[in-house]
Amino acid sequence: MRTPAGKECQYFYADYYRGRNHQECRLLGDASPALKWEPALCETCPAPEIQLANACQHMLLIPRLDRPFPFLRRQVRVSTSCPHSGRSDFDPHIGCGKCHELPFTLSGDVIEQDPAG
Repeated sequence: MRTPAGKECQYFYADYYRGRNHQECRLLGDASPALKWEPALCETCPAPEIQLANACQHMLLIPRLDRPFPFLRRQVRVSTSCPHSGRSDFDPHIGCGKCHELPFTLSGDVIEQDPAG
């Protein structure tokens, strides 16, 4: 669904049916403890870009709200975890490296096929 910042995000939910005006971020709402969401947080949220770069169904995004400096507004930051491979704190745009391994290896200018794949 399209966020107030104009990005497509699977965690954003809005209900406008028959005059309702309910909006929520399920990424922040499902955090433990739940984090208070406001529409301005969608502008700094990295989740939509991560979803475009990496579609791994095993990767978990763990959100937190930070202030880079005391006088700036809060921003959404995420850390990552993969229960499938057991890794954590990896680059979410690339992935953990274990869930979707490439069937070939790159060495110089030559692409070699992996005998196992």
